[in-house]
Amino acid sequence: MLDYQAPKNLLTDKTILITGAGAGIGRTAALTYAKHGATVILLGKTVAKLEAVYDEIVNAGYPTPAIVPLDLKGATEQHYRDMSDTIEQQFGSLDGLLHNASLLGALGPFEHLDINSLSELLHVNVIAEAAMTKALLPLMRKSAHASIVFTSSSVGRKGRAYWGAYAISKFATEGMMQVIADECDGSQVRVNSINPGATRTSMRASAYPAEDPQSLKTPVQIMPTYLYLMGNDSINHNGEEFNAQ
Repeated sequence: MLDYQAPKNLLTDKTILITGAGAGIGRTAALTYAKHGATVILLGKTVAKLEAVYDEIVNAGYPTPAIVPLDLKGATEQHYRDMSDTIEQQFGSLDGLLHNASLLGALGPFEHLDINSLSELLHVNVIAEAAMTKALLPLMRKSAHASIVFTSSSVGRKGRAYWGAYAISKFATEGMMQVIADECDGSQVRVNSINPGATRTSMRASAYPAEDPQSLKTPVQIMPTYLYLMGNDSINHNGEEFNAQ
């Protein structure tokens, strides 16, 4: 999958929602999916960033995207139900969902863990993903082949000192992926997780401020696995953990 060569029309006629689409990996995924024919729905909390990605996609001549301004910290189940209804009215179904948005939180010893910060981080990284997926699943079942991709991390597969809240949230993400995948087994909806690995993003810079960003892969370089999981070449994969590097 690391060297997957996606055909140009891999995602033609597919509608894909990307969270955290205004920057970093989410922005690159949105542009990449659009380049391969998808109509992308850009979800994020900063409208100006979403509009910039929207303009890039339109100016490149790709399918016209849609924008959903939403702050996952304050979103309720009703927000997600309303979003699902709107997507159904505009597009009929939903073929892909990339859960990309996450908070990093503060790194440090577990004894110093701020429980209020943990609660906020779990809400964005886990509860919001659960509520959104719950609301969108009925719509995704209307697709011939639908893919849900959760974003994991190496520290969500093996715990590491000082990664506290973030690691806890990613272990929860992996568990949620497995539960939903098992329930969707044998259906037209497949559910997997992806660990992007060390990538040149602002979140990575926050975690490793002394690291040389030029030593890291760019979001563009890790896109082969993201494309593979959204296209029909991956329809036989369900409940699996993928690495983008």
